[in-house]
Amino acid sequence: MSVARSRVLDLMKVQCRIFSSTFNPDRTRTGNKVLRERLKGPSLAAYYPRRVATFKDLKNLYPDLETWDDDEEDRLEHISFLKARGKGAPKKKRTGNESKKIFSGKKKKAPAPQPS
Repeated sequence: MSVARSRVLDLMKVQCRIFSSTFNPDRTRTGNKVLRERLKGPSLAAYYPRRVATFKDLKNLYPDLETWDDDEEDRLEHISFLKARGKGAPKKKRTGNESKKIFSGKKKKAPAPQPS
């Protein structure tokens, strides 16, 4: 003997109300499982140590104070060596028209070699 669908749905509603779960007779994916989970943000934030002041922060706070950042100086020196050898990063384009000037889209054909 089968039970009417409406009776089963009523029973499911009551069951969901008692056990504090969501009533979803169509079984559509709602994301409740993910939303019920504990939030991960606070535990992740507590895992990493707080950021301490860097040389850049000190320079911004006290512009008159002369500071020396070895890592930054090494980086700038490395970049200057690369640029001296012609291996540095290309200059950035300021506008869209400048990039169009360099590459117009059509290549020029080389003259055909003449037979001797």
